[in-house]
Amino acid sequence: MQERNLIIERLIEQNQLLVDENQQLRQEIAELREKIDQLSKDSNNSSKPPSSDIVKPDRKVRKKVKRKRGAQKGHKKNSRQPFKDDKIDDTFEYEYVDAGGLIPLDEWHVVQQVSLPEKLFIVTEHRARKYMDPKTGNIHIAPLPQEVRKGGLLGADISAMVAYLKGQCHMSFSTIQSFFSDIVDLKLSRGLLCKTTMKVSDALKDPYDKLRSMLPEEKYIGIDETGHKNGKKLLWTWCFQTADYSLFHIGSRKCDVLIEMLGENFKGVIGCDYYGSYRKYSRLFKVLMQYCMAHLIREIKFLADHSNKILARWGNKLLKWLKKMFDTLHNSGRYTTANGYLRKMETLKQGFLKQVRRPPEHKLAKKLKRRFKAKAADHYFRFITDSNIEPTNNDTEREIRHVVIDRRITQGTRGEAGMRWCERIWTTIATCKKQSKNVFDFIHDTLVAHWYNQECPKLV
Repeated sequence: MQERNLIIERLIEQNQLLVDENQQLRQEIAELREKIDQLSKDSNNSSKPPSSDIVKPDRKVRKKVKRKRGAQKGHKKNSRQPFKDDKIDDTFEYEYVDAGGLIPLDEWHVVQQVSLPEKLFIVTEHRARKYMDPKTGNIHIAPLPQEVRKGGLLGADISAMVAYLKGQCHMSFSTIQSFFSDIVDLKLSRGLLCKTTMKVSDALKDPYDKLRSMLPEEKYIGIDETGHKNGKKLLWTWCFQTADYSLFHIGSRKCDVLIEMLGENFKGVIGCDYYGSYRKYSRLFKVLMQYCMAHLIREIKFLADHSNKILARWGNKLLKWLKKMFDTLHNSGRYTTANGYLRKMETLKQGFLKQVRRPPEHKLAKKLKRRFKAKAADHYFRFITDSNIEPTNNDTEREIRHVVIDRRITQGTRGEAGMRWCERIWTTIATCKKQSKNVFDFIHDTLVAHWYNQECPKLV
């Protein structure tokens, strides 16, 4: 009897050890699954940029339709229009020496060919006569034109070309140096090229500052930011985008930048992601926001793919509500009245809010729920009632692509002057594109106006 009791006690003890070990293993498995879920975050299911993906995430590919390469049947052919007579510099005619009885027609088969001139630049020598004062012996020099005096070796057109190659074409000074040496047959030092971009930067300051002064009065601004390396210091390039222009500013990633650029009395709406600086600015100064729905969808996709089945089920339900909402948004034309469309969107909004405010017992679900407390939820749905507000921040992110490419090639800046150059040239390029202006012509005209102390052209 005693022996049996000892066996039972030993088995109970072993069972308890196994139970404890099982609980420990379950906890470790849950932690490992959580880590796996976190590591599976990419640009498809989070706010991480595509550049952070180790490999490209799987994307749903449309079913390929077999068709021939090139132009498709039924498509209108697009042909280049020939140059007009005033653009043709020379004409050569070719005829048979012996036509062999053929009757010549007053018609020609025309091939227009574009080529470079033998010399791609001209050199102009400007001479200012020297005069001597007979009384003092001092030498006086006749004044040169402003454009000659301030331009130095490079005139306004080549200076604008250097700035264009540096800003629009993402060329390094060494590459620009090679271009002028190999193609133009003009030897220029890297130091001269750097000084030339600084001259252009000074000229672009006035148009840039005028845009900056317009920001606080805008009704809607899309804002996003990306990293910028200045020497060994990590800063951030902010993009402020409106319908008419895009303005770039390099600074910290703090809320202070928003206060500096927009002030404390901004009355418009900001389209942005859910980063803390935007939330702080909104909280401090009661600014209206439109948080990016695309970022929200990606974050919910992460929950929908989570290893926790209850959390994944909840995430999929949220995605269904958002899908219905965007289907309605993209097919708003089928509603006969604006009120009908608004009623439908409001119903979908309330359905989503009801679902998101009933999260399962999981920290990620509860964290998402906190975004949609009371009036805070309105910061995600302002686009429903205002057609001028975009539901996503995609347009602003697209504006930043040029900056990211430039950063990867140039590796950032090394001082204050370099940062101001970047801000001004990026703003000029992006805004000229929106205004359908020629970037090179704008830089050239601004440079000439700056040298002659005239009013600079306006970007907008």
